[in-house]
Amino acid sequence: MITTSDVGRERLRLDELPVRPIHRKLMLLVGAGLFFDLYELFLAGTITGVLKQEMHLSTFQLSGIVGSAFAGQFLGALVIGRLSDVFGRRRMFMINIALYSGFTLLGAFSPNITFLMATRFLAGLGIGAEMTVSDTYLSEVVPPQVRGRMIAMAYTIGFCAVPTVGFLAKWLVPLQPFGIEGWRWLFVIGGLGAAVVVFARRDMPESPHWIARQQNKTALTPFSAIVRPPYRAKTTLFSAVMILQVFGYYGFGTLAVLVLDRKGFEVVTSLSYLAVTYLGYPLGSLLAIPLMERIERKHLVMGTATLMAIFGLTFGFATSVPLILLSGGLFTVASNVFSDAIHAYLPESFPTAVRGTASGATYSLSKVSTALLPFLLLPLLDRPNGPGLVFSVITVALLTMVALVGIWGPLTGRRALDAE
Repeated sequence: MITTSDVGRERLRLDELPVRPIHRKLMLLVGAGLFFDLYELFLAGTITGVLKQEMHLSTFQLSGIVGSAFAGQFLGALVIGRLSDVFGRRRMFMINIALYSGFTLLGAFSPNITFLMATRFLAGLGIGAEMTVSDTYLSEVVPPQVRGRMIAMAYTIGFCAVPTVGFLAKWLVPLQPFGIEGWRWLFVIGGLGAAVVVFARRDMPESPHWIARQQNKTALTPFSAIVRPPYRAKTTLFSAVMILQVFGYYGFGTLAVLVLDRKGFEVVTSLSYLAVTYLGYPLGSLLAIPLMERIERKHLVMGTATLMAIFGLTFGFATSVPLILLSGGLFTVASNVFSDAIHAYLPESFPTAVRGTASGATYSLSKVSTALLPFLLLPLLDRPNGPGLVFSVITVALLTMVALVGIWGPLTGRRALDAE
């Protein structure tokens, strides 16, 4: 019979293993999935201006297209995050990326707005838990002394999708290859690329921490445990953090084209500016790699969120092209150091028994916030100095989040998972 002490010793042995080629391979496979997760997230913001122009959409319809994908991602993160604690991380990896691939391809052939919204919602169900399961899985399969760095490396691969979306949109939107609108090809590329990832992940091993818990025949911790002591305080904190960070992180990515349009730039010109500023996403994540193991996660989250507030406010009020490009680029650099830090910080703050459930539940709230974001912020763009007003709201949200983390955020460092 395997005892609790046996499982504890096995976890300690796993945490003391040196970095091996298998760790790097798993990081690459996770990074590939994150690539299409981020491709999906920023595809919505990239094509909003195009769809508004080509389909003559109202603000409400436009908000519905953007919001439908994030509504699906909310349910996906909540349900699949929980199921990863029940059935394992690997199985959920395969299911979520397969769902995204199939419904994104279907969405490319949408005959009307209703069909497009439906397929965006269903694709969102699949991709919604990709980051949650990725964070949980990498936290459990790599040694603690390089955990932050490996997560940052995986996200650096993922963030290469953001400028990829930007430049693909700039190239394809004005064209109609084989008589098909350019924006539809963006969906085809995402769907087919995700299908390749499904095939590549077929031999991924299960998380050793999850297996160790199953071997100990520990009773499954109920979902409600995360809202009861001793987890309630952390669940409440990270719920608020994930809701508020959306205003800055996805507020920029989702609304940047429309903000530039409100400033008077043409759609194609806006896409060109956006493609340049999007280069900050992989650059910021690359910068995070050496920082992750040198700066405590809590302090890195707070510092980079403050920089996001400063650069975002500058972007909102800027009128000259150089300042728009500089502030937008610096915002994306800061936001992706922040992103890598928060994606390591969240799963490290909970034990294996509830890691997937807590990460999925709190992260899912960011999807609710993102789904509502267009309805909250888009109407502000129609007011005098709309871009400045939008980023003033974003700044307040980010600084509130910084205060919450500063007061109640735990210190995690590079300790072994489940260590007290």
